[in-house]
Amino acid sequence: MTTKTSNPRPEKTGPIRLASYLPGNNPALPPVNLPARPLIGILEGTGIGPQVINATLQVLKSVEQAMNLRFEVRHGGLIGEKAVASCGKWLPEDTMEFCADVFRVGGAILSGPGGGRYVYDLRRRFDLFCKFVPVQPAPELARAGRIAPQFLKNVDLLIVRDNTGGVYQGQWGDRATDKGRFAEHSFSYSEAEVHRLVEVAARAAAARRGKLHIIVKGGGIPTISALWCDVGRAVARRHGVEAAFMNIDLAAYELIQNPAHFDVIAAPNLFGDILADVAGVLVSSRGVTFSGNFDAHGHGVYQTNHGCAHDLADTDIANPAGQILSLAMLLRESFILDEAAALVEKSLAAVWRAGWRTADLAEPGCRILGTKAMADKVAEQVLRSAEIPQLA
Repeated sequence: MTTKTSNPRPEKTGPIRLASYLPGNNPALPPVNLPARPLIGILEGTGIGPQVINATLQVLKSVEQAMNLRFEVRHGGLIGEKAVASCGKWLPEDTMEFCADVFRVGGAILSGPGGGRYVYDLRRRFDLFCKFVPVQPAPELARAGRIAPQFLKNVDLLIVRDNTGGVYQGQWGDRATDKGRFAEHSFSYSEAEVHRLVEVAARAAAARRGKLHIIVKGGGIPTISALWCDVGRAVARRHGVEAAFMNIDLAAYELIQNPAHFDVIAAPNLFGDILADVAGVLVSSRGVTFSGNFDAHGHGVYQTNHGCAHDLADTDIANPAGQILSLAMLLRESFILDEAAALVEKSLAAVWRAGWRTADLAEPGCRILGTKAMADKVAEQVLRSAEIPQLA
């Protein structure tokens, strides 16, 4: 089902921050003044987290040198499985205090994968209700994935996922009965929760190609799906965008079968999680995926879309690209450093184009690098692209 509009789309005049679509922001407002040393809070995570974070910090050092920038990099506490082993919590109090301190001074969080309930608890604690997942296949990787290049032409979509409602933020229990073990789980959405997420997605669609897909499952969860549809129609109509409603199973299929059909996708928590993982196939590897999680005022936590990959921990095999791209997103969205963000993205693309790859992106004729060596190549390319002499 589709709601159509004939309103003309605005002309693109340059990069627009995704965070400008949040309720507390306005794309027409001028950039804020940053401190001399913007604060980046680091949560290393578990599994491959420390490896990809360290690789990304190596790239950040080159950005500082190339752009004459200085950042304050502050490391926070434990998250995920390491935190559970230490204190029994996925997100300890001292880690939450660390994040709050970073946000209080206008900083941003760069997070490695944490595992378990960590991300869900963090998003709930700081009301990081909106997750942006940009999906733009890199031409340099066109033959590295499982989808033929001709099917990726013109693919440029944005998944806008709810983070603080639905299945992942519900109530659950497990109890013994005379008929055996009984597990239960309940969840809900309020109209206000749905409205603020769809409002962000509609604002983004209005600034892009004017198409908004809202993901539901009418027969499976009828009342919640009806709420998303009702709110979606009203919000789309107000913003003059074309709204279509698609069941999650069909959306997962169409995302692979016809990805160029999508522009902006608004999705409940679980459905958005599924589609973001499916979209990893479009960009050739989950190791390339990244995202930003935001509250209404633009405070952000930036991360990859893949997990901890404990089997790859300490092997120097993990692809750091997604974490590096999450840094670029952080620079653009939280600190409005468009030139620095573009430098990171173009340098990574140049390394790929030169045939340097991690194992997950291998194709005939390319040269395979480990995590650290890949980061070194990107860091070197940052300096080369900015024409800065490399330090011995």
